[in-house]
Amino acid sequence: MNIDLADRLRQVLLNGKWIANTNFKEQITSINWKKATQRIGNLNSIASLTFHINYYLKGVLHVFEGGGLEISDKYSFDMPEIKSESDWKDLIGDLVDNAEKYISHVEKMDSYLLSKPFVKAEYGSYQRNIEAQIEHSYYHLGQIVLIKKIIMAHS
Repeated sequence: MNIDLADRLRQVLLNGKWIANTNFKEQITSINWKKATQRIGNLNSIASLTFHINYYLKGVLHVFEGGGLEISDKYSFDMPEIKSESDWKDLIGDLVDNAEKYISHVEKMDSYLLSKPFVKAEYGSYQRNIEAQIEHSYYHLGQIVLIKKIIMAHS
């Protein structure tokens, strides 16, 4: 059982306040689709960062569920256009659903698997990849918080 890793994922993605005093779900559910898709200069939009994190959650989750690693970094920002609040809510729902499934897999994962290679030895261990998801999520959460502050200041 990997309660600590699962808790760290839950903190950054769904309901934590400890490290960043916020989390992904809180930030993305408190903004509408127009603000989520708004671009500030050459920065990514909040929607594209949400898509990006969800892309990796979904891809690694597929491996956890017995599939192959079918994602590629070059497609990680290929978000379909968001044209409505419904599209935005669907993306949020997909991220939350994938986060919950991902966390559940990590929580139930046998500890011996953590040190095993993730797909290929060159990709490191399962633990390294799970920790990378946590760090990657915090990195983009910080961007979302800052972008959101800029957008709200100009509203």
